[in-house]
Amino acid sequence: MNAIGIATVQDFNSGSLLGTQYCSSTIRASEQKRDSSETSFLREAAFRPNLKVFTLTRAHKIIFNEDKQATGVDIGLGVLTARKEVILSAGAFHSPQLLMLSGIGPKETLDRYKIPVLADRSGVGQNMQDHVMFGITYRYNVETLTRLANDPIYTALKFTVDYTLFRRGVFTSPVADFIAWEKAPRNLITPEAAAVLDRYPASWPEIEYFSTPGLVGDFSNVLLSQPKDGYQYASILGALVAPLSRGTVTIKSNSIFDLPVINPNWLTDPTDVSVAIAAFKRMRAAFATDAMRAGQSDQNEYAPGAQVQTDAQIIDTIRNNSMTVWHASCTCKMGRTDDAMAVVDTRARVFGVKGLRVVDASSMALLPAGHPQSTIYAFAEKIADDIKNGR
Repeated sequence: MNAIGIATVQDFNSGSLLGTQYCSSTIRASEQKRDSSETSFLREAAFRPNLKVFTLTRAHKIIFNEDKQATGVDIGLGVLTARKEVILSAGAFHSPQLLMLSGIGPKETLDRYKIPVLADRSGVGQNMQDHVMFGITYRYNVETLTRLANDPIYTALKFTVDYTLFRRGVFTSPVADFIAWEKAPRNLITPEAAAVLDRYPASWPEIEYFSTPGLVGDFSNVLLSQPKDGYQYASILGALVAPLSRGTVTIKSNSIFDLPVINPNWLTDPTDVSVAIAAFKRMRAAFATDAMRAGQSDQNEYAPGAQVQTDAQIIDTIRNNSMTVWHASCTCKMGRTDDAMAVVDTRARVFGVKGLRVVDASSMALLPAGHPQSTIYAFAEKIADDIKNGR
């Protein structure tokens, strides 16, 4: 990363992302396991008398009275009654689905599935934003995930006991633990794309890079699709972190048992296309540096391969070999009352009804360039304060 002009930085928690460094991860040190909002927040509150958790319980829809006040949640076998309000935190895909099943969403969609319209909000399920990634792969003279995936006996004997007994070794790794962020070099993108991206703050990255110890390919099954030719493979992944493309989430019936219909719409905006091509070229430049060549078994690119050269070939390859970074968001976006596409206000309260909030990644108006986990935690804490203070 240094060799292609990305400087090493102290950390990524100081408010500046531009640079390269090992990343912080939410890993519980005592167990060397990934921590989550469930393990770090919910479990800590598990024994509070004012908390009751229903497991294996599916919310079917939100119940409202004649004043459009949320009064509870239908869980199929009964109704959980709310004394004050209902908080929906089902994520970027299921929160808009539950709103629509409850009568809040685009009237045309609700009418199609004979769902009584409680609030005609055309923005429900719209404005979906996500970070999308793709990679380049070389052979390397160090042990990578390729061997671990292809030799389970070796992996079990060498690493499983070490992790189980001592909480150390490769199983403690979050895999992509060295990353970098940068602005797309303006000489590699179109003037039109540069004009669009220049509207963002100077501190706002547009590309992220991940280290990945294995061949990624088309992401269909990274673990089982590692080459079995005896070589070790490693990749750099590039992700678009200032995406302009917008996807949608909708429903295909009036039943919660039918999964929502998701159209991520990746790489449909010309700015995203230009940045994706630039990221691809930057990853190739990184692999061509002396620092990266030092450990290579040879200098051949194994995925997608040297035959991919023109911009048209590059973007076609990216389209066929992309994957989400699992940052889907903004499908119940926050906004002002005069924004017809807004779903919630600044306190996460749903427009058009009373006593209902949406508090999760779907509530954000714009997906941050960084990983949104900490942003969502902070957002949830802010709304919790609003609720506790009666706002």
